[in-house]
Amino acid sequence: MNLPSRLAALAFLSCAALLLHQQTTPAPSAPANVAAAAAPANPAPTFYRDVLPILQQHCQRCHRPGEIGPFPLVTFDDARAKAQKITAMVRDKKMPPWFADPCCGHFSNDPSLTPQEITTLADWAQSGAAAGNAHDAPAPPHWTEGWNIPRPDIVVQMPKAVELPSRGDIEYTYEIVPTGFTEGKWVQMSEIRPSSRMNVHHAVVYVRSPDSQWLRHAPVGVPFTASDLKSEEDRRDAHWTDADVLLVYAPGSSPDNWPADMAKYVPAGSDIVFQMHYTAHGHATHDQSSIGIVFAKEPPKKRVLTLQLTNDKFIIPPGVDDYRVEARGTLPNDATLLSFLPHMHLRGKQFEYNIVHTDGKIETLLRVHWNFYWQMSYRLAEPLPLKAGTMLQAVAWYDNSPKNPHNPDPSSAVYWGDQTSDEMMVGFFDVAVPANINKTQFFVRGTQQY
Repeated sequence: MNLPSRLAALAFLSCAALLLHQQTTPAPSAPANVAAAAAPANPAPTFYRDVLPILQQHCQRCHRPGEIGPFPLVTFDDARAKAQKITAMVRDKKMPPWFADPCCGHFSNDPSLTPQEITTLADWAQSGAAAGNAHDAPAPPHWTEGWNIPRPDIVVQMPKAVELPSRGDIEYTYEIVPTGFTEGKWVQMSEIRPSSRMNVHHAVVYVRSPDSQWLRHAPVGVPFTASDLKSEEDRRDAHWTDADVLLVYAPGSSPDNWPADMAKYVPAGSDIVFQMHYTAHGHATHDQSSIGIVFAKEPPKKRVLTLQLTNDKFIIPPGVDDYRVEARGTLPNDATLLSFLPHMHLRGKQFEYNIVHTDGKIETLLRVHWNFYWQMSYRLAEPLPLKAGTMLQAVAWYDNSPKNPHNPDPSSAVYWGDQTSDEMMVGFFDVAVPANINKTQFFVRGTQQY
């Protein structure tokens, strides 16, 4: 889950020379207003005054030491060395990454630059990338080292690292970690941090409540796969669960940061279950992912649930460049829609979330031009209250043709599967419900319990 036209950089305004008429007698002093008119109307941008605020707001979340960006953009020297590259990337709308079609919806985490910001960066590079006066610099943002959330109250790490081979398919890997919570905890913010980002295709961290039977025969505190489980029933059930989702991670996705009156809930005695999808990248390594958690300061009014629309019964024919797959369902009770996280693999092309109204009209909430390497979350700028019975639809399109440069094999039909060479169709979405309603209660249809 078509990009706007590329914006050309505006040309610099040149300051024309003021030609004075040759006089034989000394010219009188120029009036003050004439002298002011001779000054440049639009001085060239400087780093500290004009460029650094843009980088702080739109770029440094990723482009700072220790983060996913391939180079930092924190200091003047950082930015000056990359000035031309910055210009090219922002003009082409490749950075900051954002793939929501502007046709539909407004999102609070949209990092896109304004046309004026793009012009400022381009003008700065073209005018020589001047530093300017360091006293013009804004205050530096407060980053928590190692995190994009405030310092976590607790960090839950996989107890044992997962050894990853240099090549070949890697089966979904699980690791169960008891929380030891003696009371329920409200989670305001959370962030998943893989130790080997290159190898993590995606990860889902679940909350397994004490009464859940999911993975009850699995080992605790060590990595395992479904194939390691003894019974056929356990192996089959490993991939499907009704456990609450604490957080989903994919390259480009954001940490959770819920409004003050909303949070996710971890019951006392729960386990954290890491479900990791790894890919090999040419050399053996290991991963020991963590999740950082910030607890709510007080119990919230709303509980956040992560739900999903999924279709795993499709076959994408070979060579087809626009294959459509759909999933839909009705809300069992009232809820407030908060955000989306679509998921596909390499043949993904486009993903939509829609409301199907009773008269058959389609209202598109989000349309994403798919990029496998930036699987982003999209948070509604204004949460959307929805009534019980509202029909939600997810629609995915796939390109299994030779025109798709990422296609592993356009001559093969493609089915649902765990590996990157297979495909998936999952439309995660977050809703808020009253704090006293859990996921099981929410899905009791026909009885509005709140």
